[in-house]
Amino acid sequence: QVQLVESGGGLVQAGGSLRLSCAASGNFFSINAMGWYRQPPGKQRELVAVITGGGSTNYADSVKGRFTISRDNAKNTVYLLLNSLKPEDTAVYYCNADIRPTVRLWSKDYWGQGTQVTVSS
Repeated sequence: QVQLVESGGGLVQAGGSLRLSCAASGNFFSINAMGWYRQPPGKQRELVAVITGGGSTNYADSVKGRFTISRDNAKNTVYLLLNSLKPEDTAVYYCNADIRPTVRLWSKDYWGQGTQVTVSS
């Protein structure tokens, strides 16, 4: 059973920083892209950042220059460093990973349970 377990959310003042972590556990063959999404209150889930297995990254325009995504393939973990946080960054942040369960199966999307990030003004 593949699981994504997130940590690192919390309450922070505007201008502050947080680091989110997401570790994949269980039995699987390989992990392709990993990423972070967020869902602000009353809004739809949106892409924040994604990193490929080779380390290429892509960011939402709203977080470019403030957030940094990285991964440690040896630990099957993806990180999101959130700097210069704004109240509009308040959301539940979800980890996502494209994981191939076995060599015989196609990869599929897995999601973490979500972690709350609240930025006070």
